[in-house]
Amino acid sequence: MDKIKELRKKSMALPKLPGVYIMRDKDRNIIYIGKAKALKNRVSQYFGSQNNHMEKVRRMVSNVDDFDYIITDSEFEALILECSLIKQNAPKYNILLKDDKGYSYIKVTGDKWKKISYSLQQDDPSATYIGPYKSSYYVKSAVEEANRIFMLPTCNRQFPRDIRKARPCLNYHIKQCCAPCTGRVSLGDYNERVESALKFLKGGSTSAVAEMTKEMNEAAERLDFEKAAKIRDRISAVKKMNDKQKVVDIKVDEQDVIAYITDGDKGTFEVFRFKDGKLFDREHFMVDNDNDSIEMMSEFITRYYTIRDDVPKQITLDREVLDSELLEQWLSEKRGARVYIVVPQRGDQKQLVDMCRKNATERLAQTKGSTTGEYSVLEELRDALGLEKIPEYIEAYDNSNLSGTENVCGMVVCENGKMNKSAYKKFKIKGFDGQDDYASMAEVIDRRLTEYENAEEGVGFGRKPDLILLDGGKGQVNAVLPVMERHNLDIPVFGMVKDDRHRTRAIVSGNGEIAISRKRKLFTFISKLQDEVHRFAIGYQRQRRNMNTFKSSLTDIPTVGNERAKALLKHFRTIKNISQADYDELLNAPKMNKTSADEVYRYFHKNEDE
Repeated sequence: MDKIKELRKKSMALPKLPGVYIMRDKDRNIIYIGKAKALKNRVSQYFGSQNNHMEKVRRMVSNVDDFDYIITDSEFEALILECSLIKQNAPKYNILLKDDKGYSYIKVTGDKWKKISYSLQQDDPSATYIGPYKSSYYVKSAVEEANRIFMLPTCNRQFPRDIRKARPCLNYHIKQCCAPCTGRVSLGDYNERVESALKFLKGGSTSAVAEMTKEMNEAAERLDFEKAAKIRDRISAVKKMNDKQKVVDIKVDEQDVIAYITDGDKGTFEVFRFKDGKLFDREHFMVDNDNDSIEMMSEFITRYYTIRDDVPKQITLDREVLDSELLEQWLSEKRGARVYIVVPQRGDQKQLVDMCRKNATERLAQTKGSTTGEYSVLEELRDALGLEKIPEYIEAYDNSNLSGTENVCGMVVCENGKMNKSAYKKFKIKGFDGQDDYASMAEVIDRRLTEYENAEEGVGFGRKPDLILLDGGKGQVNAVLPVMERHNLDIPVFGMVKDDRHRTRAIVSGNGEIAISRKRKLFTFISKLQDEVHRFAIGYQRQRRNMNTFKSSLTDIPTVGNERAKALLKHFRTIKNISQADYDELLNAPKMNKTSADEVYRYFHKNEDE
């Protein structure tokens, strides 16, 4: 703390001039580099109240032992210097993007029955390679399209070795492979397909269609209508592919589209790159989320175009960005022509941004083992409740009792959008007798948080929930909030309210209701969660009621008390099994002796002959 005070005193003496600041640790290693319009204002923020910073910023500040600074003539010069210094020093706490884009090739095998694939290396001396290409996405997509259009095999079978050795695969049945494995395709016809596919890959769809049209007409003039029909089908397939490509056709010939998705801990940047109105490349980058999204986007743009030489004339973003005019000036200078940064609000460009965001969500969801739909509803829940991060680990609670008896509570867990049944927990209310829903909920949450404080971190009760949902309204929430304060834990708590027909109506906080009925995905998610926790709590309450009913019938037997009845039920599972057990099985059961075995056996066999 003394070091923070010392650094704050030093930062307050900085000039209010543009420049670059360099944070160093105790070993003088550079751990963060930033730019500022006014050095004093920006740097002093780091050493003020730490409550306003996110976790990663707090960690960075805790490791700062000293800082240097360089004054520049303008903020634009500061930006250029910052980019240069970050590229040279790769500080730990800056966004660092690895430029791992190698070259890709189209590979054509050297055997008689050639196959076309994409490759990152030229590792087969017998094969022919076309390239290199900078975009691996383009090469992979183009090869997949060519194989599909010209119905070439992509399996591991080798020809002629595997001809007629096995049934054709699914691709043959869905008309995506000519299936040379059936023996019905001649080598000449097969290689003709391969040559057409290579012309398509080398010359593009327009050139391929023109050449195939010429071949089709020549075949028709020779009255070779069968061949002409085959070529016609290939032309049709190419045109269909072009129609699909028009889904991403745009009015701007050259642009990059960038979207950012975060769950509060990790974030994903997705980049779609367009040239000549077509998507030709895409990239994604996973980063630690250490700042607000607007500042993160600004830093990402500077890092991304530091490692990329080609800057498009338009960069389309899914959100506003800090210093957009400054970034446009830097990018324009790098490109040698005017560059525009736009944030569309409607139209085709907005749809393009939404598609990019959807793909970013899918990337992030994959890292959590979820689907896009499961993760997007958590994102919607975060926005609806005003949470700081996506609630990946949600606990839901519901009470159940029978006229004030058998008072229990069930807890279900939703992890990354999926129900995690292995984490479900059951609670028997111990603090009081009778029916008190508020007191029951407060007791259960208190016990759960006590377990969290004493358990191994990250395991079972040792994992802190991102969100707690209670089956109930404002009363249940207000009953639990003092418990949260007592344990000094900042966990969002909300209630799930049902209408008169016992259907989910809204989410409530201590201050009021949040309507969710118009948000279909969120409404369905909360309804399922509420139904699941209700089912689990009711099931536990019935289980205890049945257990007590069984025990009461057993305790009618002389020498069988509660403990012995409980042991019998645990061992035999059901009353029916106990009644059908022979004498020796009863005698050898836990907590049984000869007298008790006699009494239990006689009780269930009293109508039988001696």
